[in-house]
Amino acid sequence: MAKRSSSYICQNCGAVYQRWQGKCDACGEWNTIAEETSAVAAVPASQRPRGRGRVFALESLTGTTDEAPRLVSGINELDRVTGGGFVKGSVLLLGGDPGIGKSTLLIQACAALARQKARVIYISGEEAAAQVRLRAERLGLAEAPVELASETSVEDILATLQHGVPPRLVIIDSIQTMWTDTVESAPGTVTQVRGSAQALIRHAKRSGSTVILVGHVTKDGQIAGPRVVEHMVDAVLSFEGDGGRDFRILRGVKNRFGATDEIGVFEMTGLGLQEVANPSALFLSERDLGSPGTAVFGGMEGTRPLLVEIQALVAPTSLGTPRRAVVGWDSSRLSMVLAVLEAHCGVRLGGHDVYLNVAGGLRIQEPAADLAVAAALISSLTGAPLPADAVYFGEVSLSGSVRPVAHMGARLKEAAKLGFKRAVCPVPGNESGSDSGMRINGVASLATLVADIAASGEGQKRKPAKVSQ
Repeated sequence: MAKRSSSYICQNCGAVYQRWQGKCDACGEWNTIAEETSAVAAVPASQRPRGRGRVFALESLTGTTDEAPRLVSGINELDRVTGGGFVKGSVLLLGGDPGIGKSTLLIQACAALARQKARVIYISGEEAAAQVRLRAERLGLAEAPVELASETSVEDILATLQHGVPPRLVIIDSIQTMWTDTVESAPGTVTQVRGSAQALIRHAKRSGSTVILVGHVTKDGQIAGPRVVEHMVDAVLSFEGDGGRDFRILRGVKNRFGATDEIGVFEMTGLGLQEVANPSALFLSERDLGSPGTAVFGGMEGTRPLLVEIQALVAPTSLGTPRRAVVGWDSSRLSMVLAVLEAHCGVRLGGHDVYLNVAGGLRIQEPAADLAVAAALISSLTGAPLPADAVYFGEVSLSGSVRPVAHMGARLKEAAKLGFKRAVCPVPGNESGSDSGMRINGVASLATLVADIAASGEGQKRKPAKVSQ
């Protein structure tokens, strides 16, 4: 006879406790610990008969390794993020906010692969088959030979997948709705999600099918519940976007078969998600030329150079403590740049509110944006607009010096392709990027940049006004 035992598991990170408590010590979240019961054998582990293990072959590090065959979907932006296509037998976890377009992207990928004569199965645990069929009709994909089902039992799903020709691609939408008989807990709990994911991963490795698991996200944008699933799968993709804008960003967070931090850019239209071949032009399409407080940052997202506009507003404060509001960038990084400006450049911002925004809703993570942020702040403070044909990139150290960044040549070539003439960046080293044809203004310290922007502002103030006759 098996007896039941209960434990308390955090539904956000999977930490296990012996009793309930309000706050999880592992992740710091409140009211996420729930009781889960499981059946264990009544015989102690020390008294159970021990089975003899089998001897397996060991291999050396030397030898030829064939490149993993990939299943190319035909959607270039999706293939870019996955590293060139789906690897046979791999498992991917796709997360994103509700309504961001995860199901739309996956049904388009399924249709593209099914048209290549590959067997594709779409398992929906949240929607009925008729609802998924309506979405396919709206996108004009109803004629694609995609096999569809609405099911939540993992055992039934595995039995169906093992029947007939092994599918090339399997979509599980979503993993939080799946449940398995081997675990006695409610669907959506950490134990159920872990058990269901493990069974699906085991099937993928044995059959060679590519499995994509859709995961819910929390209010912080993290994949809900099973953080342990992120370590079990081969790749983790995050689908991001602003509900008030039409573009979406597919970001690779983890990839065992490709580069991480790679992005793919899509635009949501009436016929589904359309690929954006030149995202830099998209982010700069509504740029306000000649306005103080705006600077164009030449960034890198994975292997792709990307230009985006940095907007800053510095205004006198009426409060005892000035506000620091940041959208699309690290607030701690902004505090560091403000401290360097005050300590090494003599710029006093203690009596001003500072608002910083990355135009287009893109979130920047690399420190190379320090120089563009500083330029936008000084431009807003002095009222001097920055040159419209210049891009800015460079990392600012605590000593006030501007440090070099990687992929300088790729940044310059992308800027030259979009019509920019000069770049304000660290002093060029071995990777000068002279073949881009741009005029490079090397900056060794942040104080030099502040002096140049202030001088241009004073020069504009001394210009005599034109008198019409």
